[in-house]
Amino acid sequence: MGDDAKRARAAVENLLFKCAGARPGQSLLIVHENQSENFYGEDLHNLIANQAKMLGFVVEFYPIAFDPEVKAIPDDLAKASELADHTVFMARLGDQVRFQSNTNFANWIITYAIDCEMLTSDFGVNDYRGFEALKTLVNMIMLQADRIHVTCDAGSNFSGQAKNFEAGTSDVTIKRFPMSIFAPLPNSNFEGVIAQNGFLVGTGSNYYKPYACALQNTLLIEFSGNKITGFQGDAADIITAKNHYRFVAKKYGIDPFYIHSWHAGIHPSCSFNEPASTSFERWSGAAFGNPRLLHFHSCGKYPPGEISLNIVDPTISVDGEKIWDRGVFHPERLPSGKELMSEFPSLARAFKNPAKNIGLGMDGRLSFV
Repeated sequence: MGDDAKRARAAVENLLFKCAGARPGQSLLIVHENQSENFYGEDLHNLIANQAKMLGFVVEFYPIAFDPEVKAIPDDLAKASELADHTVFMARLGDQVRFQSNTNFANWIITYAIDCEMLTSDFGVNDYRGFEALKTLVNMIMLQADRIHVTCDAGSNFSGQAKNFEAGTSDVTIKRFPMSIFAPLPNSNFEGVIAQNGFLVGTGSNYYKPYACALQNTLLIEFSGNKITGFQGDAADIITAKNHYRFVAKKYGIDPFYIHSWHAGIHPSCSFNEPASTSFERWSGAAFGNPRLLHFHSCGKYPPGEISLNIVDPTISVDGEKIWDRGVFHPERLPSGKELMSEFPSLARAFKNPAKNIGLGMDGRLSFV
């Protein structure tokens, strides 16, 4: 077996055994978009299916057309999923309904490794259980902190706390694979400024057009709790941002200047190797797991909202300890973090050699072109 085949086998074993808790002999439903959609790699669902069959699973496919604005899960998909032991999504539908709480998604998994290259990289191969445990450690320290302070070189500067918030109350109801983000922290007790460069972009909840709008210079977005209170920067960028928020809000009948929550990436092997401008949809759906990115859910009183605000290379200090330092995540600074790295050596190796590519443009920052 060649190296590529070994990595494909390891990634699918990670997905099925360590994430899904599956057993050989069980059934697997693979929900995938039509290949013409060009969001997921065209060979991804076949790679997973072939490896799953060799591991002893009974595999069926459920091809589905992409719907930019999902209002409900198709009945026939719900029935097919109920008959399967496990359902894996290589379709944006899974992402679009990931915060819904009115459906049983116990056996659903969304893959954020959106092509074969991502799946067979360390992003897909590194032990899922280690990152699930890491997420728990981050959740605990965030929820117990007296003060969380976030800055970035572009000018972001906000602080607050997430106390009295129960982890998971606004987290997704579907398993993510790989595990690459901690639970979103509600914005109600945070205040400050978010710096934006390059663009404002959608969240993967609905796919409207235009999905992104261009910013010429750094735009500072002021907020207090759940409300955007003002904008600072070039007059043209301020007008662009306000118009984009109002356009999206009018389309869906939502509060334009509401900020729901925020979180940052925790997986150092998550990589996006092309500029975000090559596909804002793919970038916003795949790059966020890298620790160099922190994003807010804004525009709408629900997660994930409709407009994502993205901070590059954040410094996140928790009660004075820099857990993220200019985009570098230091899990060893977490309580029990060193022990976790010892338990999962693959995590320690990943953090020693983190992926740098997160879709930045030629000038080293997020760019619309």
